[in-house]
Amino acid sequence: MKKVKFLSFVLLVAGFMANAQDVDQASKAIDAEQYEKAKGLLKSIIKAKPDNGRATFLLGNVYLKQNMPDSAKVYFQKGLTAKDEGKLNSIGLAQLDLDAKNTSAAKAKFDAVTSDMRRRDFEEYIFIARAYMNSENPDYKKALEYLNLAKEKNANDAQVQLALGDAYYGDKNQNEAYVAYRNAYQADNTVIRAKMQLGVLLKGAKAYTEAVKAYNEVIALNPNYGPVYRELAETYYLWGNNEPSTYKENIKKALANYEKYMSLTDYSLTSRMRHADFLILTKEFKALEVEANKMKEIAGVNPRIMRYLGYSAYENGNIDAALKALNDYTSNPSSKVIALDYLFLGKAKLKKGMPEGAKVVDSLQLSSAVKDFKKAIEIDPLAGMNMNEIGKELYEAKLFGAAASVFEISASNPDSKNYLIDNFYLGNAIYYNNTFQGAKPDKVMLQKADTAFGNVLTASPGTLDALVFRARTNKLMENDEMMAKYYQDYVDAINAKGTEEVTKNKAKVIEAYNNIAAHYANFDKPKAKEYLNKTLALDPENAYALEALKLLK
Repeated sequence: MKKVKFLSFVLLVAGFMANAQDVDQASKAIDAEQYEKAKGLLKSIIKAKPDNGRATFLLGNVYLKQNMPDSAKVYFQKGLTAKDEGKLNSIGLAQLDLDAKNTSAAKAKFDAVTSDMRRRDFEEYIFIARAYMNSENPDYKKALEYLNLAKEKNANDAQVQLALGDAYYGDKNQNEAYVAYRNAYQADNTVIRAKMQLGVLLKGAKAYTEAVKAYNEVIALNPNYGPVYRELAETYYLWGNNEPSTYKENIKKALANYEKYMSLTDYSLTSRMRHADFLILTKEFKALEVEANKMKEIAGVNPRIMRYLGYSAYENGNIDAALKALNDYTSNPSSKVIALDYLFLGKAKLKKGMPEGAKVVDSLQLSSAVKDFKKAIEIDPLAGMNMNEIGKELYEAKLFGAAASVFEISASNPDSKNYLIDNFYLGNAIYYNNTFQGAKPDKVMLQKADTAFGNVLTASPGTLDALVFRARTNKLMENDEMMAKYYQDYVDAINAKGTEEVTKNKAKVIEAYNNIAAHYANFDKPKAKEYLNKTLALDPENAYALEALKLLK
């Protein structure tokens, strides 16, 4: 009888060890971003042992990483009743509450989990912290609160230190993140992600050479660790964008490393969509179109694929296909629409409304495009930076009215890096749109131009051309007093720079003197003559000045 009991105990322990090893393998697959492999392992564990609450919790988290919250919820709820570690699933359900911005419901679930923790337990704190970090509405400071509790229990645990590194990184505390990642790797050198994250910190500091060196050290330890190749790809992309002379070479390296990442993880729909996002960043729209069409064959029901089809169709010149795909995507209630979606949709409508060589933009398409651009700004105010190119293209095509409509949106954000230039273009576009032969000046729009030039001069008082255009704008508005003021400000500033600068800008200076003279001619003839003589000092044959002086005698 004793032998039977002992044998049962051995089998129980062996089963437990095998199960633990399977969960450990699944956890390693998750860390390596091999999500399909992890799902397969975890489903097998759950099928063999339905009471394994940790397996359902991990599986639910995989589905969250793949943006499949409904599937995640199914497994979290199933795992709640599991005898072994079922309470972990409350943490998963609490993350769904955080995603829905229901922080009180999430806190109640977290409190229920922590209320019956044993004295030495700390892993629950890590999982709760990660729920706060991985939420669609991350709260890194809250995550740090829980991680500090875990640290009190076991400061030397590698996973505690790794999570601390991630929380400090998310909270933009690079120094503390570095210390935590270093501690994690020193505590357990199999936690290779911690070593990789040291390279990520260097990437964030734009120390690209050092970041690549750090990643190569990771590859030397484990050449099959997929995430490091993704980080390499993103680093080469940023390097190429920050140092344009290296762009072509670095983008080639970026794309090669991303392909390596894909080969070492999986070609699931989620991974392919992440790849598609990278192709958008690198502007590889031909490759994006091929990838999008392949994804559509696998799972045409996923609405995000329409985003990729729309972007690539637009960039590859198929405007009708772009319009269909992007209209389908943005009108789908299940789509997570971003600012870029409306930017591309607006651009497609503009292209539709202004075929090659068009002298005007179709008013309906323009109006609809402007609405889309405004929606983009509502989602992300900095999206206006992307409109600079759109406005410039219209401006250079002399479609000044359409250009003004675009620049009016992009020039509205003082935090944009293009704020000054967009305001200048806005003012100019409105001005030129009101100078067409026979056109009746639109004083409402011209007032907007005046304000735009004022914004430029406030931000950069040395932009003297803004004074000239502000004067011209006020002339169109028949506001002679302000016209004369801005021309005067201009000539004062130019004369202060010296004779060489006056000579270089002679035409504008003469324009200013003659217009100031015209202003004074009605009520101060000596002053008018003074300015006309200033013109003649620069251009003795100036016809306007000579004729005006005759009339003033």
